[in-house]
Amino acid sequence: MPVSLTLSVVISMAVIGFFAGLRKAWSVGQGSRRELHSMPTYHGWWVALCTLLPAVVFVLIALIIKYPLIDAIVWANLPDAYTEGKNRSVTLSRIDAVAAGIETRQVITAVEQAAADQMLRLNTQFNWVVGVVAMSLAVLFGFYANRQIHAGFRARNLSERIFLGLLIACSVVAILTTIGIVFSLATEALLFFAVVPAQEFFFGLDWSPQNAIREDQNVAEGAFGFVPLFTGSLIIASIAMFVAAPVGLMSAIFMVEFAHPGIRATVKPIIEILAGIPTVVYGFFAAVTVAPLIKTFGESMGLSVSSESALAAGMVMGIMIIPFVSSLSDDVISSVPYRLRDAALSLGATEGETILKVVLPAALPGLLSAMVLAISRALGETMIVVMAAGLAANLTANPLESVTTITVQITTVLTGDQPFDSPTTMSAFALGLALFLVTLVLNIVGLRIMEVYQERYD
Repeated sequence: MPVSLTLSVVISMAVIGFFAGLRKAWSVGQGSRRELHSMPTYHGWWVALCTLLPAVVFVLIALIIKYPLIDAIVWANLPDAYTEGKNRSVTLSRIDAVAAGIETRQVITAVEQAAADQMLRLNTQFNWVVGVVAMSLAVLFGFYANRQIHAGFRARNLSERIFLGLLIACSVVAILTTIGIVFSLATEALLFFAVVPAQEFFFGLDWSPQNAIREDQNVAEGAFGFVPLFTGSLIIASIAMFVAAPVGLMSAIFMVEFAHPGIRATVKPIIEILAGIPTVVYGFFAAVTVAPLIKTFGESMGLSVSSESALAAGMVMGIMIIPFVSSLSDDVISSVPYRLRDAALSLGATEGETILKVVLPAALPGLLSAMVLAISRALGETMIVVMAAGLAANLTANPLESVTTITVQITTVLTGDQPFDSPTTMSAFALGLALFLVTLVLNIVGLRIMEVYQERYD
């Protein structure tokens, strides 16, 4: 029984449990809510939650242990002559590929086929056991919850506690996910720093992660300087914000303060359409249209302009993040109480003075939050940079030259034939950790500035 079918059946049973609990509550109350401690709806939710949650938790735990358990059984049953000298994860991955029918590069031995058949059989048996146990738990807990219903039963209190527990669990999952991301980055980055000194990485001025992938190759020793990548990311993100910040903010001010409702209802969705365009389309636009225009215009003025420049990538990236700035700024400016505007206007201030001296200062914490989010979005963009700015890690402040960014190099070093434990591949984790620290510092600074202005204007 597939897991999806199991969950569908359990959800259906929870729906049935909801109506069963609702019906019993009405029956106990003899058709009147006054006889019940809690509303009949809460009794329905109590039965539904008791039916659903134990089964779902069991399925999640089963999915966590499923593949390690099956792999351990398959590995234990493999002949010693076959497993001797072989990597466990690589061997099991090949058997899994054979079981899935996607292994066509090599001849499949009888041992591998037998192991693949066993893996498929174990997977099917495991799914059936999980399905039967999950549905049994749903039935047992559903009947238990239904039997608890009586006139004085505090279904509302218990249901709200369960919902509170779910909210706490979701918060814990978010926190644990963040911790897991940082831990995985830090663990692999420490392995990289064991090979390449941290000071060389963070203060190095040359990025050239070249390493031999075969013993007969002669390749110069790789250089892993982070500074050119950080500089390129900073230049492109700065250009993007020079485009997005004023355009997005001014459009938000116009939409909130001056635009007719009909114009606002038409123009705002058009601006937000930009957020739905795939980044690869922006990349094509930057490479095919914007970059040649910048090159032609610059050369007409006697400037040396690269065919792939930071200016082209930054301008198109700025266009891409205009909806983020505009939409968030629109919401923030709209949330400023109109009594502040009315008070300023009643004192003789013009509309422009009211916006500059009352509305924008009051909305400044939210506007800063929008800008920080937009900068983080710009720092994390990859496709536009690859197509319009190139892959060259040049240490330059000239926006007319080709540069690259942290995210582009993460993508580059993780593709190709490099072994996973090579310094080139592990440098991606160091770059990811550095990018995480950069965005963390940006967010901390933004939060601190917001706190200062909130204290001033609250």
